[in-house]
Amino acid sequence: MNFDLTPEQDQLRDAVRALGRRYGHDYFVTKARSGEHTTELWDEAGRLGYLGVNIPTEYGGGGGGITELAIVCEELAAAGCPLLLLVVSPAIAATVIARHGTEEQRKRFLPGFADGSLKVVFAITEPEAGSNFHRLGTVARRDGDDWLLSGRKCYISGVDEASYVLVVARTEDAVTGKLKPALFVVPTDAPGLTRSKLDMEIVSPENQFLLYLDDVRLPADALVGESLDAGLPALFAGLNPERITVAAMGAGTGRYAIERASEYTATRKVWGGRSIGSHQGVAHPLAHAAVQVELARLMIHKAATLYDAGRDLEAGVSGNMAKYAAGEAAALAVDTAVQVLGGAGMTTEYGVATLLGAVRAGRIAPVSREMILNFVAQHVLGQDKSY
Repeated sequence: MNFDLTPEQDQLRDAVRALGRRYGHDYFVTKARSGEHTTELWDEAGRLGYLGVNIPTEYGGGGGGITELAIVCEELAAAGCPLLLLVVSPAIAATVIARHGTEEQRKRFLPGFADGSLKVVFAITEPEAGSNFHRLGTVARRDGDDWLLSGRKCYISGVDEASYVLVVARTEDAVTGKLKPALFVVPTDAPGLTRSKLDMEIVSPENQFLLYLDDVRLPADALVGESLDAGLPALFAGLNPERITVAAMGAGTGRYAIERASEYTATRKVWGGRSIGSHQGVAHPLAHAAVQVELARLMIHKAATLYDAGRDLEAGVSGNMAKYAAGEAAALAVDTAVQVLGGAGMTTEYGVATLLGAVRAGRIAPVSREMILNFVAQHVLGQDKSY
């Protein structure tokens, strides 16, 4: 068991940390509050190769895995710039296409993922079904050689920034007549695809949308993979990277909040010339939060290592645990940072309360803490399925 990063991974961590700190949380908040996107940071990260670290080298990427992409997610978040589209585009969409797309699809899309010039978002969640793909209402049906997609999606991140959206729909199996999942690469300007922005109580440069698909016509090659049989494995191929990178972003956010709070409490003096951090009532909550963040980081490392080794079932368990642990740790760290800073913690200037909405959402999305506990109870503890 090795807890050390490779020299190349260490260099990646240091380089991404330096990039993130050049932009910083003020940049992130300014972009979010003005309704702009973090385009400059994204583009520079792409030019430097950080967005394509998990893309195979033959398509212009770094040839690494989810371990390397998790490093990028964590370090940018630790600099106060948690970029949700890192999860959606390089982690989910690029992994799905790299592992289950046709060779033509890999040649067409992966180089753009690698240099950051292409953003592809992901649409599974629906108003009625949530993320339960067994009950999805979005249906794809054949019309000659084409496909027609109809349905609704909600809480879809970054549609206004993306060229394509990877849509999870259901198709009818010609043999059994049963509906089965399939993934389609849909241009965001396709006729019949419309969107409506959701107003969220989260300080973020990435927007959330409702999507409406009204007989969106797609060519045959919009279907991910060689056949409909690729749908289910392609869907699951994106879920473990999603959980791992979301967890990494949460852990980085937790580190950022603890660092900001620790700097403040080590220098803030109110009673008798001693720093407020010398009092256990302040120091212990921060120390506790730091422990929880570090424990989450260990599980993230385990999950990413298992995933990159091709041990998907084990990575599924660890990825869910990592997402749970990081979601709880990030929420605790930010809340604790706000508390120990007192009134200053609620100001924009000190840069921690601006993360309250995001870390609270991290306990809900992309899978809620309760559904993860259901998963662990069933698959780890051997309990009957409760839902």
